[in-house]
Amino acid sequence: MATLDALVAEQVDPGTAETEEKAAKLRLQTPQQLYELWERQQWQSQEIDFTQDKDDYAALSGEDKDTLIWMLSSFFIGEERVTTQFSGLVMAYEDEHEESYLTTQQVDEARHMQFFDRFYREVIGIDNPDFEARLSRVREELNEAFVKLFDESLVEAGQRLIEDPSDREAKVDFITTYHMVIEGTLALTGQNFITRYMEEKGLFPGFVEGFGNVARDEHRHVAYGTWYLQQTAGRDEALARRLQQKLQELVPVAAGVLLPPGQDPSEDFELLGYKWSEVNEFAFKSLTRRLKAIGVSLEGAPAAA
Repeated sequence: MATLDALVAEQVDPGTAETEEKAAKLRLQTPQQLYELWERQQWQSQEIDFTQDKDDYAALSGEDKDTLIWMLSSFFIGEERVTTQFSGLVMAYEDEHEESYLTTQQVDEARHMQFFDRFYREVIGIDNPDFEARLSRVREELNEAFVKLFDESLVEAGQRLIEDPSDREAKVDFITTYHMVIEGTLALTGQNFITRYMEEKGLFPGFVEGFGNVARDEHRHVAYGTWYLQQTAGRDEALARRLQQKLQELVPVAAGVLLPPGQDPSEDFELLGYKWSEVNEFAFKSLTRRLKAIGVSLEGAPAAA
């Protein structure tokens, strides 16, 4: 039996490939293979040790605490949004292997939400006993770009699938919105820089452990989305154009979700000590490598073999 490390290396999210050429040559894992990998990559959100995290948070200045709360709020509410909006895609499975995989992703998203809820309750101290009240408090940190992406675009895409799970165009729209934009372009980019910052500063080891688990799950999710789009948009010019149009519509919105209040996106300011241009470059390179694996160019037509 292949080792876990070998399986992970084989199924890597194409966005992590060193070059577009290597991304194009990756053998994407099928939903059944990704399901089997999920069984081997289990973790428990309730077992993360936040002891040092509590001390680290208490030692922060008031301004740094505000920054941390703002920075992580889009992830917390984002996990709640994607958990509640995933049912339409589960209903749209095309065979039993895909059904098995998709149910694991919904479980993952619920676990991610539980992880963030624990961190906000136990470390940050937003511990209202009512979960909806905690969500309402965290929502105060969000901006219009978040509302546009998660409360409007994602919800609308999910509703179309619920209305007609057999609508392949709706499924391509949902997976592009969810896997390519929300997870691939927004979440994994933010996770990369936030985790690097905390590791370099020696802060929040419990959060870093849990966030690393979340990122590993999401690379697996994006691997599924890349596989599905390769099988559909990568072979159909009309679906390829649909994919490209949805990216054009939503990638600029996603970039605004993590834009600090009062910052001009045209200026190369710093976020956690990293240049905004570096953050954008990381997101763009990851996206273009996934598109290379799918076989669709940024212009929307299927790429030449």
